[in-house]
Amino acid sequence: MRDDDILTGSLLDDNWLPLEQVAAACRVDAEWLLRHIDEGLLTHVESTAGIWRFSGAALQRARRMRRLESDFDAVPELAALVADLLEELDRLRGQLRSRDPL
Repeated sequence: MRDDDILTGSLLDDNWLPLEQVAAACRVDAEWLLRHIDEGLLTHVESTAGIWRFSGAALQRARRMRRLESDFDAVPELAALVADLLEELDRLRGQLRSRDPL
């Protein structure tokens, strides 16, 4: 593998990321994440002994919310609502893909 190879993939549900890695992946500061957690807008996060950990779903939600806030100048509550709808759409599409073809 070369240094300029691009790796893609998805996080498994059992893998948790620390606050700093999620902030870097979302291109936000840690305060942005903590503010959204305090407001109840970010889910799939947990704190153990004061150390925040994020699931893959939380990383995806944080990225979506940041993009919505920056691209559409959306307030955090609206970005969270749209993220909820996109997550539901993803879930429903997954259900359709898992069904047998007629």
